[in-house]
Amino acid sequence: MQTPRDVLTPDSLSMLLTIASEGSFAGAARSLGMVPSALTYRVRQVEDALDVLLFDRSSRQARLTEAGAELLREGRRLLDDVDAVANRVKRVATGWEPQLTLAVDSVISHATVMELCEAFYAQTPPTHLKIREEILSGTLEALTSGQADLSIGVALEITNNGSIQGKPLGDMLFIFAVAPHHPLAQAPEPLSDTLIQQHRAVAVADSVQRGSGLTYGLLGGQDVFTVPSMRAKLEAQLRGLGAGFLPESLARPYIEAGHLVTRQVERPARVIRVSYAWRSPTRGTHGRALQWWLQQLESPATRTALLERQYNHWD
Repeated sequence: MQTPRDVLTPDSLSMLLTIASEGSFAGAARSLGMVPSALTYRVRQVEDALDVLLFDRSSRQARLTEAGAELLREGRRLLDDVDAVANRVKRVATGWEPQLTLAVDSVISHATVMELCEAFYAQTPPTHLKIREEILSGTLEALTSGQADLSIGVALEITNNGSIQGKPLGDMLFIFAVAPHHPLAQAPEPLSDTLIQQHRAVAVADSVQRGSGLTYGLLGGQDVFTVPSMRAKLEAQLRGLGAGFLPESLARPYIEAGHLVTRQVERPARVIRVSYAWRSPTRGTHGRALQWWLQQLESPATRTALLERQYNHWD
């Protein structure tokens, strides 16, 4: 006996849809160029395999049973999926990757990334886009471990080699900021390391999977409140849960609104060079999706927006 997988083929689903559309076996047989007995036999094969009755044959009309209506609802979706897969395969054959994964550091403007995604999808590419949010050295590790194709916001120095290539995105200024009600908001400037060490720091956890990862701006013996993202770090400092360095572009609107206070410290200003990097193919050229993203990153306006539009974010 045939199984459901044997009979639920695109051809048989199309046949059932034609019967439902024509309203009779005879009309469907004429439309399909089949003799009615052959059509009836094929329908019976499907019904036997599913152990259900798909059509009510008590009248001249081929009326769907509830089971038949449900099968055709799903059948239409399956046929659409088959067409979509066929179209996707054809477009992948033209050079589009099946999937492109971006590792985006949490210091990067999420709004700008979403605008780029919107522009990317406007081309109706067959490529599935996946975004991973990473922190510090985890942004580069996602690339080197093969979990990402393009990393944006790499804070480590990139040594170009055969498999990994990189270019500067720009410099990001970090400023020391606290909530107005935090004790350090009223302390004499410049704030010394000894004074800062007495107060809790808010730090973003490095998302690297191996090793201890990177830390910036922490002092030995200091109490640390570790959070998962730069957005969470901002929220913690707005609540006075700790102090620390924030990207100037991220903190700016909150400083202007009076929700954060900048403080001068004895340490030199923190400016971090941020880059983007990608994996080069072992042979041939980059896929069209990666080429598109690299082309966007060549634009100075795009690079600036990725670093400076921090006040827009995913909700």
